[in-house]
Amino acid sequence: MTAEPQPAPQAVAVEPMAEPAPPRAVIGFVTAAANAVLAFALLGELATVFANVIARTFFDTAFLWADEIAKLALSTLAFIGGAIAYAANHHTYVRVLLKVLGPRRERVCLVASDLLVLLIAVVTGTSSIFLLQTRWDELTPILQIPASWIVAPLTASMVLLAIYAIDRLNRQHRPTVLVVAAVFAGLFALAVATRPLWTPWFAGDGAIAAALILFFVTIFCALPIGFALLLSTIAYLWIADTVPMVALPQNMVDGTGNFVLLALPFFIFAGLIMERGGISLRLVRFVHALVGHLRGGLLHVMVMSMYLVSGLSGSKTADVAAVGSVMRDMLKKEGYAAAEGAAVLAASAAMGETVPPSIAMLVLGSITTLSMAALFVGGLVPAAVVATCLMALIFVRTRRTASHPLRAPLRVMAASGVRAILPLLMPVILFAGILLGVATPTEVSSFAVVYGLILSCLVYRELDVRTFVRTVLDSATLAGMVLFILAAASGFSWTLTVAYLPQRLVDLLHGINDNPALFMVGSILLLIVIGSLLEGLPALIILAPLLLPLAGGIGLSELHYGIVLLIAMGVGAFLPPAGVGFYVACAIMRTDIEGASRAMIPYLVVLIAGLLIVAFVPWFTVFLPRAFNLGG
Repeated sequence: MTAEPQPAPQAVAVEPMAEPAPPRAVIGFVTAAANAVLAFALLGELATVFANVIARTFFDTAFLWADEIAKLALSTLAFIGGAIAYAANHHTYVRVLLKVLGPRRERVCLVASDLLVLLIAVVTGTSSIFLLQTRWDELTPILQIPASWIVAPLTASMVLLAIYAIDRLNRQHRPTVLVVAAVFAGLFALAVATRPLWTPWFAGDGAIAAALILFFVTIFCALPIGFALLLSTIAYLWIADTVPMVALPQNMVDGTGNFVLLALPFFIFAGLIMERGGISLRLVRFVHALVGHLRGGLLHVMVMSMYLVSGLSGSKTADVAAVGSVMRDMLKKEGYAAAEGAAVLAASAAMGETVPPSIAMLVLGSITTLSMAALFVGGLVPAAVVATCLMALIFVRTRRTASHPLRAPLRVMAASGVRAILPLLMPVILFAGILLGVATPTEVSSFAVVYGLILSCLVYRELDVRTFVRTVLDSATLAGMVLFILAAASGFSWTLTVAYLPQRLVDLLHGINDNPALFMVGSILLLIVIGSLLEGLPALIILAPLLLPLAGGIGLSELHYGIVLLIAMGVGAFLPPAGVGFYVACAIMRTDIEGASRAMIPYLVVLIAGLLIVAFVPWFTVFLPRAFNLGG
């Protein structure tokens, strides 16, 4: 499951402020300006990539400066979008501990979280100014613009984060803010004053151990994942004192410089267009006409629809919303329990993580050496295997309770099929473009957006101007949140490497390396557990670069192992009670968490069984990539 926009945390009591600072009018103006920058970056880069493909295909020319513009656009989306996502409470954070705390302790955690964000913004922003200065004299090779332009969005982002953190603190309970801030200031002053005394304690492995402990403590105290990664990196650099703090912003900027990452905001954009432009609705109706008459038919429709819709969108939130909102009333009308529907929706979304173009798949390809085309092709059959397992369970569970609606008349099936032709052409275009070498996955993703806009605006006419603008901003914010976590994880991963943690992990797993089966099972359990706690995507970002070389070293196919990690991460992201994706599914289906959790148990068992089948039968993953000479 992708790390995606989630409902804001429950509001806590706040004391009325007579003169909030900064004023709300200033906050509104700053946010509007930042949103305008985000929209310009997303739409401008979309136009550039799309025009570049057209120019190369039909006029045998290319825009050599497109890569430099892409780096600037990605930096803008990652950092400005990450700040806007923080202001809108869209950053993912662990909710397990907050649920058991009382209102007072929860309020303390939320205040402490905002104070830490303010500290992170000050430290990172100050360090980025030095990076700006050092890169000012560097010029990009084509456009000859200062390389510091690519760093500038990071500095601006830290300013925005500081403004938003101060604004949030001013809207919190005043006594709580003052007490927590006083404690923070006292501890920080004490740490600075006594630094020569305690730094020897952290020699050797002490610094990285402290950073890791700080990471896990802060994420369980409601600090968003991306900021916990940054705080841990700052702590390591300060405690170890072997590398200057400028290494943090430098690694953050470098972490967003991969051109393939542009596919991420484009596919997110395409997914939201599918949901809001009526495209997903036509696919669901087509699947319903085909299999809705079967025993447990509507649940089968949900599984098959999630598979198809996942092939058009990279966003699991968009997938769950698109399918769940259409199916909810249909399930209720036919007498299905809402809890059962939520369980099937969550299980289907977990299965869909390997149906391209998922965000997790795009991220995995960008942080490892795996071929994006091989991942796209290799994930299709494993997802189908897990979907088949889920549908088999549905068939068994509904043998006594499900109704048997009439088969849709042939004319209805034909009419819904005709309406679904244009949406179904999208995955055909995507795969044809990649497999035939017409365009890269990033370039194909721009075609997905343009094609979706043509269908939604000109053919179906369901996407008006206001909805389009809102979709652009939502896409940029969601992409910014994911890219911000990637940038933060880049700095954190660099820290782990400097501390020789990957080598230590190799030594730790040396005994398991002698047993590929045990290594595979251990990896699955690790990704499911960590994926549920870190909300899926951050777990993949941190663990995949460490585990993938180990898998290759013991003779496992890295492509196959990567697909297994994706499914395991998806299971973790939708695993009750911690998986945030499960809460999204319950919210969409309008059911309580407890009932849906009970209904989820058999589907969770079958999900894991299907995952183990994929894990121990590599043929399901590698035969298609090998057939298309993509490796595996």
